[in-house]
Amino acid sequence: MNYLEFEKPLAEIEGKAEELRAMARGNPGMDVAKEAEALDKKAEVMLIDLYKDLSPWRKCQVARHPDRPHCKDYIEALFSDYTPLAGDRNFAEDHAVMGGLARFNDLPVMVIGHEKGNDTKSRIERNFGMARPEGYRKAIRLMDLANRFRLPVITLVDTPGAYPGKGAEERGQAEAIARSTQKCLEIGVPLVSVIIGEGGSGGAVAFATANRVAMLEHSVYSVISPEGCASILWKDAEKMREAAEALRLTAQDLQKLGVIDRIIKEPTGGAQRAPKDAIAAVGKALEAMLKDLSGKKPEALIRDRRTKFLDMGSKGLAA
Repeated sequence: MNYLEFEKPLAEIEGKAEELRAMARGNPGMDVAKEAEALDKKAEVMLIDLYKDLSPWRKCQVARHPDRPHCKDYIEALFSDYTPLAGDRNFAEDHAVMGGLARFNDLPVMVIGHEKGNDTKSRIERNFGMARPEGYRKAIRLMDLANRFRLPVITLVDTPGAYPGKGAEERGQAEAIARSTQKCLEIGVPLVSVIIGEGGSGGAVAFATANRVAMLEHSVYSVISPEGCASILWKDAEKMREAAEALRLTAQDLQKLGVIDRIIKEPTGGAQRAPKDAIAAVGKALEAMLKDLSGKKPEALIRDRRTKFLDMGSKGLAA
């Protein structure tokens, strides 16, 4: 288990409980069950207290936790008959974006998402979930395919933002993001999106301009990272805590503003503590959102999506 900075007191207690059990395994005559159980209960109470009212910056830390389930994990657990489709038919395959045909509860769908990777090798291969123009152009191709065959589109968002490298800019990063966002608005099939970790900048919006948008309880969704915002406003990236507060990037704030439609509750301690439970909760939310859109005509779906984004933010402004 990887512990976050604010979880250090919890790490100490859980570490002591594990030490006692290790000692007992090495010495069968040692009875430490009561002591270990007491430490477990203390750790459980502390975990609940730590996650009861997380600050925006701590939510950012949780959203970036390396042990959170990623797009690949959701696809493997929730979808059957997944057939990956590669390449943008123009330049290259972008491994930061996964996508393909699949079945969700036996319903044929197109699933697209950012994949960060789960170890050093895969993170480098996936570019830490930061898509290049070819990744967004692949997503456009897959959305076109889904529209042609009347398949609902499911997107899973988890990216710090689009890749800002020189090559990506030369190949039209901004244009690719804009066209992916435009394609989301144009397709006449149900489009649902879940922010499963980080929803960073236009790189997230390009997948999440959907009829229904959900966020995991401790995920974040923002036009810029707190560090980037702090660097611009205060010329000091260390003011990221203040920036996180000001950006209103939590699921709870964004639901109040009308940016997202639902919050998916995470297990106590975050999705990283119980990945299977978090994945199951996302599956239920996807099922409910698709059911809500079932039977709607293409024109109604497009109108619903456009109206949603034109009205976005009005709830917060009215308040």
